[in-house]
Amino acid sequence: MNAVDRSMLGRAFLVLNSFGVERPRLTQSELSRRTGLPLPTVHRLCGQLADHGALERDADGRYEIGVRLWELGALAPRAHGLRQVAMPYLEDLYEATHENVQLIVREGLEALYIERLSARGAVTVVGRAGGRLPLHASSGGLVLLAHGGADLLAEVLEAGLARFTPNTITTEHRLRSTLAEIRRAGYIVCREHLNVGTLAVAAPILRANGAVVASISVVVRAADDPAPLIPALRAAARGISRGMA
Repeated sequence: MNAVDRSMLGRAFLVLNSFGVERPRLTQSELSRRTGLPLPTVHRLCGQLADHGALERDADGRYEIGVRLWELGALAPRAHGLRQVAMPYLEDLYEATHENVQLIVREGLEALYIERLSARGAVTVVGRAGGRLPLHASSGGLVLLAHGGADLLAEVLEAGLARFTPNTITTEHRLRSTLAEIRRAGYIVCREHLNVGTLAVAAPILRANGAVVASISVVVRAADDPAPLIPALRAAARGISRGMA
């Protein structure tokens, strides 16, 4: 455990970071095992975090993330301001497609999904709003990676290109050629890169200076023709980009 982790703030984040989609509720004993912190320390931290609304305790004594953290997270300028600008265009794109429409930013080596609109009958997708996916395997992530620079690409390659389906990009040569094509065409079509049965189309969102700050994607069934989606997707991306300017 490094010096940051030994601090009170560091230990609190060890506790909070133990929660995830697969483990939304945890006991103090489970938190102790996951963090490596002594049970009395976890007991004290959980009490303090619960007092401030960062954690909530259910009737069975398990802890879950508190609503106060959601309130604070919603204030993050990179997500909040972008989402405010993007929502009218996301809604228009949703009405035009009645499929999964997503807004994505980069967080480290992952694509962070900050908004998703989905119809009841839309194809099932991997991930969720507030969830993360690998840059190299997701359409929105590939768009962000294409405009992220050489250092980011080197980090992604060093971390390894995990395979999710037979169509996932897992070689450096294919990844580099795909990124070059994204920069040339201004969008990408990914057929079954992340999960079998889906096709995703994504395009970049730019600031006034030309920097790519986010991406927008639509996910449909793999058998669908992506051609009709591309003009609507790119129009929405341009609209959001103008709003960001």
